[in-house]
Amino acid sequence: MDREVILTEEGYRKLRDEIEHLSTTKRREVAERIKAAREFGDISENSEYDDAKNEQAQIETRIQVLEQKLRNARIVDTEHIATDNVAIGARVTLKNTKSKETIEYAIVGSAEADPRNRRLSNESPVGKAILGRKKGEKVAIPAPRGVIEYQIVKIEAGDAAA
Repeated sequence: MDREVILTEEGYRKLRDEIEHLSTTKRREVAERIKAAREFGDISENSEYDDAKNEQAQIETRIQVLEQKLRNARIVDTEHIATDNVAIGARVTLKNTKSKETIEYAIVGSAEADPRNRRLSNESPVGKAILGRKKGEKVAIPAPRGVIEYQIVKIEAGDAAA
């Protein structure tokens, strides 16, 4: 059974663009490398040929994986989500109750998660802890160095890019 993939419209576009790039540009580049490697003669001991064939297989596998994600995609409309509680597609501002530091995260599906760019998966510890919660609520999140407590300061709809 295929698992539903939750994507924002931006995430859906990025996956579609990656498939397009791999299907056209990358396939063409690898085909040229294979052709050039064949011209060297005996392909049985030709590392350039082997490398190009391996890359070709990786590209085809990646295309299949991305196409499967798109087939199972559920697109979240980030412009029109309710902001009374945290949902996928929302931008959420959290305040660390101890340090008083605030941080903003976009809550996205796991296929779009990018913690470095403050895009948290709904399946991550923080994502799980705050989903469904309301502004003002406090949540405790287990971390390697102990429990961190956050208060939800703001919930916004809109572009999920934090």
